[in-house]
Amino acid sequence: MDNDLAEFAEDLRALREKAGNPPYRALAAQAGYAASTLAEATSGRRLPTLPVTLALVDALGGDPAEWERRWRDLASEPAPADDGEAAPYVGLAAFQTSDADRFFGRESVLAELVERVAACRVVVVFGASGVGKSSLLRAGLAARTPSVVLTPGAHPLAEWAARVPPGEDVLIVVDQFEEVFTLCADEDERRRFIGLVLGERRKVVLGVRADYYAHCARHPDLVAVVRSGHFAVGAMSTDELRDAVVRPAARVGCAVESALVTRLVSEATGQPGVLPMVSHVLLETWRRRRGNTLTLRGYLAAGGIDKAIANTAEQIHDSLDDHQERLVRRLFLRLTAVEDTTYNRRRVPRTELDDDHHTVLERLTAARLLTVDESRVEISHEALFRSWPRLREWLDEDREGLRVHRALTEATAAWQAVDREPGALYRGTRLTAAREWAHGNDAALTSAEREFLGASLAAARRGTRRMRQAVGVLAALLVLAVGMSVHAVDTSRTADRQRDTALSQKVAGDVAAVRAEDPARSARLSLAAFRLAPTVEARGSLLSASAPGRGRPRKVRVRGNAGGAACVA
Repeated sequence: MDNDLAEFAEDLRALREKAGNPPYRALAAQAGYAASTLAEATSGRRLPTLPVTLALVDALGGDPAEWERRWRDLASEPAPADDGEAAPYVGLAAFQTSDADRFFGRESVLAELVERVAACRVVVVFGASGVGKSSLLRAGLAARTPSVVLTPGAHPLAEWAARVPPGEDVLIVVDQFEEVFTLCADEDERRRFIGLVLGERRKVVLGVRADYYAHCARHPDLVAVVRSGHFAVGAMSTDELRDAVVRPAARVGCAVESALVTRLVSEATGQPGVLPMVSHVLLETWRRRRGNTLTLRGYLAAGGIDKAIANTAEQIHDSLDDHQERLVRRLFLRLTAVEDTTYNRRRVPRTELDDDHHTVLERLTAARLLTVDESRVEISHEALFRSWPRLREWLDEDREGLRVHRALTEATAAWQAVDREPGALYRGTRLTAAREWAHGNDAALTSAEREFLGASLAAARRGTRRMRQAVGVLAALLVLAVGMSVHAVDTSRTADRQRDTALSQKVAGDVAAVRAEDPARSARLSLAAFRLAPTVEARGSLLSASAPGRGRPRKVRVRGNAGGAACVA
């Protein structure tokens, strides 16, 4: 294989030389692939995908039919027609109860787990991502006894009600229990679900990713259960791996080259998260089999453990047109949940996807990158996050935007669940963040999300108008209150002036009666009346009091009268 691949790459370089050694950047513009991808295709390090090969050959003026024949011969890829034979391997997806007849390698672990379940009411199965917990629980444990299997999802109480039959004597398996922490956003529902599980009288088995052990430790009731019913699943041993490779193929009448078994087992032994990659590369190797034999050549052509998933994903990606490529990107982002610095699978109802998404679902499902049932869609395994660099780039581009979108999706679902109740709409900072993100990502929104955001914005505008109207009314009331206050003050001052005038006139009139008996007192009263209000009567009374009478003349000083004389002699 290595010599054949080197010859293939050398002939590609010779074809480029014959074409005048055009720069890879110029070839990229013509072929529709990045210059680095084209350069990698001629390096001989690994077999390029068929679409990349044909695009490069076409740009260099080669014969596409001849190069396709050479590529297929090198890749040991079968003809595109499907012979309908069921594959012995499941690829990235977990084994289901229906796959028990091709589930090999875990017999001793399964026997121990059965014993633990018999001894404990609740068993918690921990293991790293990719160690095979789900396959062990489904194709191993659940396939041996009457049981129901569920995953919590965003609404674990609803999942329990829909899948767990009341009263039936069944084993209850809650796989991917970590979704209670990663997908369920309602703390009260999470607490109630945990209480429901732990209060169940029937046997219960929980499957939990090992990196969520600390999350379980935060719940005292879970701590007690973990302490008594803990069951750890580790990496497969060499013998277990060999069985997992050879026995499924033998079951369908196929052989596995000893060189392939040795190579694969040596590369996978001791790696706890490698099983999905092993299963996927075996599936791709089976598709490239020679007759009824899985070969090392086919394994290497698939990309080996490290590259098989990326190669499959890139082959699908390379075959898409621009519109489909955008759909695939948006679909994978929608199927991903963000928690801190990690990415997790998100199970999506098919009703959440617009019709456009369904045009690429079939191809991604056929390649085992996605798993689809009658109602939901999900990424087949978290290994895809680690093994497909392009997906990781998509996710890392806007991690915070992805969080905003996921929150918007959940809020939309909640709004629909309460019959579009206005109280469930976005407001304040959440609405601002969603509006700013959606401004540059409108195509990523589903019609339901677009409707929810539009309704939230419309409600916010109505609220703003009502607030402005309320402010206007308050402003008018304030002006009215100020006016009334000013009027009241003016009225009070007018009343005071009228009172002072009347009193001044009365005192001035009364002074005349006492002037003859007590001129000094009458003079003081006249002066007081004038100071109170400088009326004509008060001025006359004051002048009369100051006029010379019998005896010596009197002088009366008038102070503080801005409008009259300083003194009257």
